Amino acid sequence: MIFNTLYNVVDTYYGQFLATEGLAALSLSFPLFFVIIAAGSGVATGSTALISNALGRGDEERAVHLQAQAVSFGILMAIVLTAIGLAVAPAAYRFMGATDAVLVLALQYIRVILFGTVFFLLNQIINAGLSSRGDSKSLRNALFIGLLLNIALDPLLLFGFAPIGIPAMGAAGIALATVLIQGISVVYMSTRARAFESFAGASLRDFVPKIRTFREIAGQGIPASLNMMTVALGMFIINFFIARAGSTAGLAAYGVALRIEQIALLPSIGLNTAILAIGGNNFGAGRMDRVRETYRVALRYGFFLMVGLLAIILPLAGRLMAVFTGDPEVIAIGRQYLYIAGLVYYAYVILFSSVSLMQGMKRPMPALWIGLYRQLLAPVLVFYLFSEAFGWGLLGIWWGIFTVTWSAAIVALWLARRDI
Repeated sequence: MIFNTLYNVVDTYYGQFLATEGLAALSLSFPLFFVIIAAGSGVATGSTALISNALGRGDEERAVHLQAQAVSFGILMAIVLTAIGLAVAPAAYRFMGATDAVLVLALQYIRVILFGTVFFLLNQIINAGLSSRGDSKSLRNALFIGLLLNIALDPLLLFGFAPIGIPAMGAAGIALATVLIQGISVVYMSTRARAFESFAGASLRDFVPKIRTFREIAGQGIPASLNMMTVALGMFIINFFIARAGSTAGLAAYGVALRIEQIALLPSIGLNTAILAIGGNNFGAGRMDRVRETYRVALRYGFFLMVGLLAIILPLAGRLMAVFTGDPEVIAIGRQYLYIAGLVYYAYVILFSSVSLMQGMKRPMPALWIGLYRQLLAPVLVFYLFSEAFGWGLLGIWWGIFTVTWSAAIVALWLARRDI
């Protein structure tokens, strides 16, 4: 996940060469991009829970069948998402307050990304089977190779290279680099899946959609997808209020600061993956003592990791912002956000760990209700109250994020402990 986040950081770094409007375009594109990631992650999460439980029961044939069906499910979902994304993107950007200059760059970027949707989903779904079998290294390798390729391809496609006939593609070039790398990753992950026998004994018949299996995958995966899609919805709402309270500089600052925050939250993402796979396997085997232990250890490790990262990131907040932009206004706004966001980091650990535990125990719905509260219901009220009614502007949005996230974390903690 470090490599995955640094991959996005590289995109943001080169986005500055498209001026502040370019950074704003990438910031506004992230919610739409995240819908694709959420769809794949949801199907992968549901598949991991089902495959882990099957392996925990010793049912290898069932695990292979689920893996094949998940691939078919992901391909069909990718086709639907691409069609919908192309249709709604212009209106979505307008809703988030995109100016004409930002809109042009944002559409150039997202249209290319949308045509690569199938690659994003397949990578996550194939990894579901691998992580269920204890392999976390294949995805790491794919992301590391992707990061190196992105460092080379981003400037090549952004600026072009006339001697070999590559034109300057601007924002579309940054997106095309991402899609090409995702395609290469699918090939690599498929070879690793073969090595770990994720598809051992599967025939073409196993890939033919089975309504019953699709329902199982959807029952576990769609709530998880919708939960993550509420994150994208939450970003729409945040961008909407930033546009009302600030300016293009505010949108650019939030986009850059979000990348830095993602780096800080990487340990919690690693813990989530471990909780889902280990918790799901032990739940399938009826070992509730180990399910409890997994949860306790994750919360304890998460606390010390977040404290350590805060000690590094907060003193360097301004300098980290300056890596991506030379605009003093963008740097100042981003530094203010990072100071307040640092107080929320452990809330994310509690929230994500609790949700992953419940998903591993085949309880996907609480995550959806918590997501709707955290990303839609509470933000609309709290952001309006803090930012506009109280007149705090951008500062009100940052403190709104603090208030909403901590309240959601407390509810998730209570639900997870109750379920155990």
